[in-house]
Amino acid sequence: MTDQQPVDRAAIAADLERARRTLHELLDTACATDLDRRSHGTRWTNEQLLFHMVFGYMVVRRLRVLVRVFSRLPDRVGQLLARVLDAAAPVFHEINYRGSCLAATVFDRHRMGRHCDRVIAALQRSLAKETDANLRRSMAFPGRWDPFFTNVMTLEQVYRYPGKHFDFHREQLTLE
Repeated sequence: MTDQQPVDRAAIAADLERARRTLHELLDTACATDLDRRSHGTRWTNEQLLFHMVFGYMVVRRLRVLVRVFSRLPDRVGQLLARVLDAAAPVFHEINYRGSCLAATVFDRHRMGRHCDRVIAALQRSLAKETDANLRRSMAFPGRWDPFFTNVMTLEQVYRYPGKHFDFHREQLTLE
């Protein structure tokens, strides 16, 4: 028997919902001029940065699968993958930048909110089905890819990651 505390799914779910609502508030109050303005400390416009913030949630859907797979493999396999990915960090950062620029033309100010709603709803459904044992599974991560990635992350931390990412970038928006 283990003395671990149950994972606080309600707190994770509330944070997902908070970000969803915040995104809608930002989109609803921003005018075209605001969205076209450069953000602070990034190469993105506010609209591109907002998409990048949503993209953080999209990534979690894929990371869940990776954690489930790699947590069942020997640790050295995941560590090797993390080292390879860390070595490719400069390429990743350029793709991340350009990908968000391009994707924001599809998931623009008119579509982004609905897309975020669908992504977060899917995360909410999967979170509700996760067992505590699954949420405690972990794998090595490429720590150089994102300031909120650690060298090893549990599935619970992966679910919590996009809220930190969202809040960090929220401070870089230059919306009036």
